[in-house]
Amino acid sequence: MFEKNGGALSSIATAIALLVVWEGATRLLGIPTYLLPAPSVIATDFARNWPRIADSSWITTLNMVAGFVLSVLVGIPLAMALAYSPQVERSIYPIVVFLQILPKIAIAPLFIVWFGFGTMPKVLLVFLLTFFPIVVNTVVGFKSVDPGVMELARSTGAGALRTFYKIRFPSALPSIFVGLKIAAALASTAAVVAEFVASDSGLGYLIITYNGQLATPMVFATIIVLGIIGLVFYFLIEFVERLVVPWHVSMRADQAGA
Repeated sequence: MFEKNGGALSSIATAIALLVVWEGATRLLGIPTYLLPAPSVIATDFARNWPRIADSSWITTLNMVAGFVLSVLVGIPLAMALAYSPQVERSIYPIVVFLQILPKIAIAPLFIVWFGFGTMPKVLLVFLLTFFPIVVNTVVGFKSVDPGVMELARSTGAGALRTFYKIRFPSALPSIFVGLKIAAALASTAAVVAEFVASDSGLGYLIITYNGQLATPMVFATIIVLGIIGLVFYFLIEFVERLVVPWHVSMRADQAGA
């Protein structure tokens, strides 16, 4: 516990030191605000425009969560099919890789044509960007079950369904959560990319708007808010992981360190 608290205090102290250096450098060097605003200027403009940022944050968060949930609902069942059926893997997996390789920003205009400027194109872009890590890590998880454990389960007469719920799925959970955490880290990026191209609202739209107005402090403020949202989302997934797989070696190591 003390090690974790010490690490958190060290991170906070480092962040404060960087802000102090940033503030002093911009003032001493006379850097124009439109190039690099001081943290105090960013904070002042943020407080003045907080209601608009709050509304946009809510829109972006909804798009992130909706796209992420869709990628989970589609990705995990598809990964199970890929892991258990060589025929499905040979026919579907190349398509999954191809979709990942495609530049998402190049697909966005098509979504605008098909679905307009509403929520759907943004959710689909988040889905496409977060879908791949969930599928890949889930496939790895289901394929990494210890064969000796499976042989022991079969020797005791355990059926396929019981084996799945008691052995295969729990064994795959750590890998599944790795994919979920990677997807959570990518979700904010995906949402902003979608709002850059296919939106008239949200934090991505605000960044484009403020940048066009040379309101650099508000660009920084919006980016910081976006980063905080992504960070909270990531640690929320990590918190769920600690609740679901407390038996995993990484969780036990953290508890031993505490």
